[in-house]
Amino acid sequence: MTSDNTTLDASAPRLEVDTLLDDPHTRIVVCCGSGGVGKTTTAAALGVRAAERGRKVVVLTIDPARRLAQSMGISELDNVPRQVKGVDESSGGELHAMMLDMKRTFDEIVEGHADADRARAILENPFYQSLSAGFAGTQEYMAMEKLGQLRANDEWDLIIVDTPPSRSALDFLDAPKRLGSFLDGKFIRVLMAPAKVGGRAGMKFLNVGMSMMTGTLSKLMGGQLLRDVQTFVAAMDTMFGGFRTRADATYRLLQAPGTAFLVVAAPERDALREAAYFVERLAAEEMPLAGLVLNRVHGSGAAQLSAERALAAAEALTDRMAEDTHADPPADADAEAGAPDSAAAPASDRTENNLEANGIVDLDGGKAGSRTAGGLSPAAAAEHVAPTSASAAQLAAGLLRLHAERMQVLARERRTRDRFTALHPEVPVTEVAALPGDVHDLAGLRAIGDRLALNPSDTDGPSDTDA
Repeated sequence: MTSDNTTLDASAPRLEVDTLLDDPHTRIVVCCGSGGVGKTTTAAALGVRAAERGRKVVVLTIDPARRLAQSMGISELDNVPRQVKGVDESSGGELHAMMLDMKRTFDEIVEGHADADRARAILENPFYQSLSAGFAGTQEYMAMEKLGQLRANDEWDLIIVDTPPSRSALDFLDAPKRLGSFLDGKFIRVLMAPAKVGGRAGMKFLNVGMSMMTGTLSKLMGGQLLRDVQTFVAAMDTMFGGFRTRADATYRLLQAPGTAFLVVAAPERDALREAAYFVERLAAEEMPLAGLVLNRVHGSGAAQLSAERALAAAEALTDRMAEDTHADPPADADAEAGAPDSAAAPASDRTENNLEANGIVDLDGGKAGSRTAGGLSPAAAAEHVAPTSASAAQLAAGLLRLHAERMQVLARERRTRDRFTALHPEVPVTEVAALPGDVHDLAGLRAIGDRLALNPSDTDGPSDTDA
């Protein structure tokens, strides 16, 4: 099925995916976009394609869905990169995959930056356990930490990041700043102050300066929670500066030339509106944008037949069927004209001449209930096998209406895409034709990779479901 009706305008720049993946200077690819547009599948397909083109790749997914593990044939992804089997490694590449474990990553930071006693005190602290498991922004911050760790190890040629779905665009970039500001903010500094001021001065400060605030916080937070927070702050004292430093370092890494952002979107109004906002935010943050992946684009092998013409043809067929119905003779016309009726013959004649009311009897075979070798009498077989002209016309009319609906979908997708490219003519775009089913194995990921790399006019088999 060709996709002539979804081919990008000649003025729109083409995103050359293979050029991006083959460039040894490209070390990080970040797939971002709103939820439900196929970021996870796109990231996995890019990983497979890059590995089979000779690069050593790790795909880091932050999406809690298990589809990536299933499609790669891995029983379960965790915080440790796992090699994916079944990838063609003849070009020297490898593929690894992992799923961010937010709490485990936080624990690793604590264990790596505190002595054993302090690390144990932090890990057992109730406030830390709540913070590491679900504090707003922790997941995105830990994604940045894990990305920084992977890049610092220099073990992989290419790191592909599948960001979490975010309605508030680029939480992946914003959250580390927010968490860093919290951990290094005034509130934490106030809670740290008694621990930093020693002896009588510290006690005097606590008794005079903190008593009122502590009483207020105890009412708001609860006395036990406040004590947990203060204990956590005291234990984390030496680590707070490191959070901000590492977040800033990873942020600069994302701005570096070796990083490429891919915005993934579906050819739908809301998804492309989000994509436009992503593009604008990336430009404002001076992040290197590689282009837009327009996912699940529909096509048609009969694009030259417009929706209007298809509907007109369907209507004409329907009218013709109505006329033929009125013009047909009554069903018993032949009987009225004197046609022979085997059922009216005497029973002895019907038996002797191998006749029955519902067909021919195989007397030689001794089976009075059987029919001819074909299973039915010639008249019944013709009626059963050959569709009437009316049923054929009904089928044709239905297919024409389905085609008209498809062409209307194509036109709507084209208008939505053209609106985006008009607003952002500088953004390279690649279109991914929709597949006929969900991706659940490496073969499906390869098919997506092929569509990512091909020009839309070169594809010959797009269908109409998930990609």
